[in-house]
Amino acid sequence: MTVVDEIAGVPAAAVAEPASTAEVADVVRGAAADELALVVRGAGTRQDWALPPQRLDLIVDLGGVCGLVEHAAGDLVAIVRAGTPLREVQEALRPAGQQLALDEPLPGATVGGTVAVNASGPRRMLYGTVRDLLIGVTVVRADGVVAKAGGKVVKNVAGYDLGKLVAGSYGTLGVITECAFRLHPLPAAARYVSAPAAGPDEAGRAVASVLAAQVVPSALEVDMAAGEGPLTVTALVEGVPAGVDRRAADLRKLLGEETEQAESPPPCWGTYPWAPGDVGIKLTCALSRVPYLLTAAGVTARLHDVPVRVRGSAGTGVLYAGLPGDTDPGVVAGVISDLRAATRAGAGHCVVLTAPPPVRTRVDVWGHVDGLDLMRRVKEQFDPAGTLAPGRFVGGI
Repeated sequence: MTVVDEIAGVPAAAVAEPASTAEVADVVRGAAADELALVVRGAGTRQDWALPPQRLDLIVDLGGVCGLVEHAAGDLVAIVRAGTPLREVQEALRPAGQQLALDEPLPGATVGGTVAVNASGPRRMLYGTVRDLLIGVTVVRADGVVAKAGGKVVKNVAGYDLGKLVAGSYGTLGVITECAFRLHPLPAAARYVSAPAAGPDEAGRAVASVLAAQVVPSALEVDMAAGEGPLTVTALVEGVPAGVDRRAADLRKLLGEETEQAESPPPCWGTYPWAPGDVGIKLTCALSRVPYLLTAAGVTARLHDVPVRVRGSAGTGVLYAGLPGDTDPGVVAGVISDLRAATRAGAGHCVVLTAPPPVRTRVDVWGHVDGLDLMRRVKEQFDPAGTLAPGRFVGGI
C-alpha cells in the first residue's frame, strides 16, 4: 500500500477532503461500497488519543467543512460546522457578547474533534460538558445517509438524542459534520484567585470551603507538582465587575493570607499536565474523594519512583495526570494499576488518553467499562460492517 498519511502510526492510502455535509456523505457512501475503513480527522490535536485503528484505508479530513452556519443571538444558539477551530467560533460570537463555553486545553482543536472525544476544561463546573451544551447534531452514518437530531432551540425533546450518543464515541458511530450549541453571555469581568496548599488534605478543605460558600465559581482547579510537591488551588469567578470584586474578596477570606488574584489565568490553567509523547491519564472520582485521589497519586509516584503531575477540576472530580513518555512501560503499568485501584475506591475511573506505542501494547488503556455489551450492540446498529474508526474505542469497538 502506498502511504499517503497516517493516524496514530497506522498508514492510510488515501485522504479525502470534503467541503460540505453532502460531500462527506458521498465520500462515506463510496467507502462503504468499497468496504474501506475510514477515520475522521479535524485539526489532528487528539489523533494520538485512544487506540490506533485496527485497519485504515481512508482518512476523511474535515478541515474544509468549517464555518459558522447560523448564529441566533436572541436564542443564544449557534450552528457550527465540525471542522471549525474552537477559537474561530469564539471570535465569531464575541461581537454579540456571547461565547461557546468550552475550554481549549489543546490549541487548534476543532468543534467536531472536541465533541468526538467529549473534551471539556475547567469551566465545565458552571457551564457543563460538551453533552450539556450540544442541542443538535448532523451526522453522516456509516452507509452515507445524513441523519439529524435535536434542533435550534434549547428545549427540544423530539426524537432520539443522537448528540449525546456520538459525543465521546471517538468517531466510531458516524461522521459529525454540524453541531448546534447552547451559548452563554460573555462575562463582563473575571478574576482568578489562587492559594497554595500544604498537601491534599489542606487542598480538599479549601475546595470544600469554596463549594460551601456563596461565591459560585465558574471553575475550581487544583494543580499538584510531580511527586508529592506543592499544590495550588485556583477559583475562577465571573460576572459583573462589582459582583466579581465582592466574590473575589470572599475567596481571599476563605483561602487565607497567601492568596493571589489576577484578571488573567495563571500559567498552565486549563491545560493537560503532559507534553506530546508523554503518558496522559484521565482520573475521575466523587467530589468528596478528591483529596484521597491526590494523596494516592503522590504515594503512587513515590512508590514507583516516577514523577506524576496532577491537574484538573477539583470542583467536579475530573483530574488529569501526566508521566514522562520515556518511563519504562512496566512502571507505567504499575502506576496505572495503582491509580485504577484509587479511582475505584473513589467511585470513579482511570483511562489512559494518550501514550507511546510501547505503553499502549502493555496497558489496557480503557480499563473496565460498565455497559460494554450494550455499547457493542449500538456499534452494530450504527456501523454493522465496522468501517468507522475500527478498534479505536472501548473493547475494540
